[in-house]
Amino acid sequence: MQVGTEPQAMEIPLAAARRLMLLLLVSSGLLIAGLWLPMLTLTKFLFIANSFSVISGVVELYKRDQWFLFVAVGLFSVLLPLFKLMFLFLLLRSRQIGSAHFQRWLKWMHDFGRWAMLDVMVVAVMIVTVKLGVVAEVEIHNGLYLFGGAVLLIMYITHQVVVYFERGQQ
Repeated sequence: MQVGTEPQAMEIPLAAARRLMLLLLVSSGLLIAGLWLPMLTLTKFLFIANSFSVISGVVELYKRDQWFLFVAVGLFSVLLPLFKLMFLFLLLRSRQIGSAHFQRWLKWMHDFGRWAMLDVMVVAVMIVTVKLGVVAEVEIHNGLYLFGGAVLLIMYITHQVVVYFERGQQ
């Protein structure tokens, strides 16, 4: 490096940024559909059926004063995925991954983001299925698959951005 020059900012190649941006748009659509479409239906005693989406479940937790679950599910299954989508969109739009601010947030997203969303939702569905197995029948719907697909796609995009960052560090 020459004396008096600043280090070059690391950039995601344009073609890769466009491909990842397209995947980000797909994952956004999957996430929105997965949040709003029914995820499961509980049928109790063969007559009473209730369908739940992530959003309707969060609203129901709020109505029943289940504050801890309301905050946990709302934060990890709704707000964090939306935050990750917005951050990845901004990062891919600028393609600049060299600033300390972006590096800090990218590391946080990569390290802690994988614990959110999918793990929480899978555990919740398993608990509901096990607890209500005798009393009620649980039917899984497309919302669960769309939500899971969005989560996996967001994790893949985040991983790819981290790979470009690590390449730029070498």
